[in-house]
Amino acid sequence: MSYIFERKGILKLLVLGILLVLFPYTTMATDKKRNTLYDDYIEKYKDLAISHMKKYRVPASITLAQGLLESGAGRSSLTVRSNNHFGIKCHNGWKGESVIAADDTPNDCFRKYKKAEDSFDDHSRFLSEKNRYSQLFSLDITDYKGWARGLQQAGYATDRAYANKLIKLIEDYELYKYDQKGGGKRHVEREDIQIVSPVSTGVRHTPYKTNGLVYVIAQSGDTYASIASEFGFKLKDLCEYNEVPADFPLQEGDLIYFQKKKKKADKPYYEHVVQVGESMYSISQLYGMKVENLYKKNKKDFEYVPVEGDILRLR
Repeated sequence: MSYIFERKGILKLLVLGILLVLFPYTTMATDKKRNTLYDDYIEKYKDLAISHMKKYRVPASITLAQGLLESGAGRSSLTVRSNNHFGIKCHNGWKGESVIAADDTPNDCFRKYKKAEDSFDDHSRFLSEKNRYSQLFSLDITDYKGWARGLQQAGYATDRAYANKLIKLIEDYELYKYDQKGGGKRHVEREDIQIVSPVSTGVRHTPYKTNGLVYVIAQSGDTYASIASEFGFKLKDLCEYNEVPADFPLQEGDLIYFQKKKKKADKPYYEHVVQVGESMYSISQLYGMKVENLYKKNKKDFEYVPVEGDILRLR
């Protein structure tokens, strides 16, 4: 169903009338155990990642996630030996120092740096100067999912789960918030140029109901705060229904639920085939299913990263 109502107050009453009883529950996104080594790494290098975002237009979230993944939070053997935080190999034209380590072959050549800051700078220049990554720079600085997919598709790593691993790190450790600290469009700036519907209409979004759940579809520039305000919800409640912290970024086309999600997907959705750039959270949103239950249905622990082609049970 889809309705545009004339008054905001009437819309809120009708939406609430559709909803079933709302049960309180704990958000999944903020309750998972965090690795303190990862937190320490983020705290140590977040300002450096932000400064390179402003200079080179590489999202800080992507820089930090790649650093965490490629360097084992700065503790891998390669990183300790070479200050190489991003697994960048020598390639043709590299004239600096190098070290030999096993990767695709037993004796791959990796770049060596005097200090970590040099590795971060080389990583930003490596992405911004290589033609195969050029299309990434047409993306919004806050589009970490697009960047993660693009890095895998451009061949940054051979791991088929590379993009999904980056997305999981960015969402688990809320790295997306650093993308809003400079160098790109911020949520408030997009809100300033939104085309708002006439006051008599009062709303920009059409509520839908599918599989017993009421939701709206995010438009460019939306935030959870703006949608909560539009429909008269408390921000805390709306975030709980969608299992996210208040500053979780929305992208055009995302689903925002107005009630508690279910323990399993409705028929006829029995399975989901994982695509590049998907996370357990994004899959749970597609089917209005709680993240915790998606893990349980598939007997996976929280460290699991869905790989392209994996088949996940939904019921």
